[in-house]
Amino acid sequence: MTPMTTQGENLQSTAPPARSAKRALVGRLSWGLADQAASSISNFAVGIYVARSLGVTAFGVFSLAWVTYGVVLNVSRGLATDPLVVRFSGVPNASWRGAVARSTGTALGVGTALGVVCLAAGLGLGGRVGPAFAALGVMLPGLLLQDAWRFSFFAAGAGRKAFVNDVVWGIALVPAMVVAARVDSVAAFVLAWGASATVAAGYGYLQSGIRPRLAEARRWLREQRDLGYRYLVENVSLSGASQLRAYGLGVIVGVSAVGAVRGAELLMGPFLAVLMGLSLVTVPEAARVLRRAPHQLGRFCLLLGGGQAAGALLWGSALLLMPGRLGELALGDVWHSSSHLIVQITLSVAGAGLGTGAAAGLRALGAARRSLRCQLFASACYVGGGLGGAAVAGTAGSAWGVAAATVSGSAVWWLQLRSALREHHHNRIPEVRTP
Repeated sequence: MTPMTTQGENLQSTAPPARSAKRALVGRLSWGLADQAASSISNFAVGIYVARSLGVTAFGVFSLAWVTYGVVLNVSRGLATDPLVVRFSGVPNASWRGAVARSTGTALGVGTALGVVCLAAGLGLGGRVGPAFAALGVMLPGLLLQDAWRFSFFAAGAGRKAFVNDVVWGIALVPAMVVAARVDSVAAFVLAWGASATVAAGYGYLQSGIRPRLAEARRWLREQRDLGYRYLVENVSLSGASQLRAYGLGVIVGVSAVGAVRGAELLMGPFLAVLMGLSLVTVPEAARVLRRAPHQLGRFCLLLGGGQAAGALLWGSALLLMPGRLGELALGDVWHSSSHLIVQITLSVAGAGLGTGAAAGLRALGAARRSLRCQLFASACYVGGGLGGAAVAGTAGSAWGVAAATVSGSAVWWLQLRSALREHHHNRIPEVRTP
């Protein structure tokens, strides 16, 4: 057993590094928030502009393309960037560069393959929805590559580069949106959004000096198959549930209902920017906590999730007090439909924020099987609550069903994290006792 005097000496000697580590953590979190602020301002501006320019029905069409992009994005993250941030956060530069070349190549390959599928589907659908999906298919490679650069930079602890990359996207978006407004169609706005992301993706290559290796995608998938395919199913079940709910809501209630829900989500946009900004760095940071102080991981996740849930409730309360004139100024005609959904959307975001803390812990632990189980349960509840609520009580019922599903899913995430932490602690005991 170590003498007490030695323990005291060790505590004193490690205090300065601990303070330094906390400063570094705050710095990385700050860049995560700044980066997501830049990204979300762009996305928020696009949503507001389309809502005001095209009305609630066309905005519903745009929202269908948006949620489809969300599914494809989560395919890319599950296969390419999620394994990257779990296994290559804080590693030596040479190891990181090789992994990034393969990871970004995988993201580019996913964008190309699924872009072809979206393009073919759009050409086959025709009507109002078809051109929007065709435009999305053309833009997917650039959109996914830009997102892959962001995660690559955060894995290296270089959040400033991710922030600059998103600023470049926002700057390129301004002239692109001006052109789209003159064309005045959903497809034009999708093209403008994707083209500006492609500019930022090209700049990411200049920032990193790493060429995405599309030919190495198969090697990356083989190396990361123990995590990648589980994360793929987990991510797709999340975004796929959102897509199924949007499509089902459009069928049950109407496309305008999809626009109303998206409008309410836009009202939560500034807080969602904070939540998503933290999500860029939570898994890398949780992985660092696990390596340096495993006993602190549960507390880290609890502070993370609880803080996000409290922030969502505060933001939603502020929205309820917001004058109607400001809402109309922001969303135009969409405001009248969206304003009735603020309470439900707030509870949904709060539940998601609480669950994010537990999800980060499970990712850091590499407990892909547990996290997959949680996500499948949460996604099933999301679809069932969203569509069941729509069938019973229309748009409002769907929003209440999703809120209940999100809170229930969060509880399951935390139960699984508690079990995973106990299992991890049990597995570490023999290592401690071995000389």
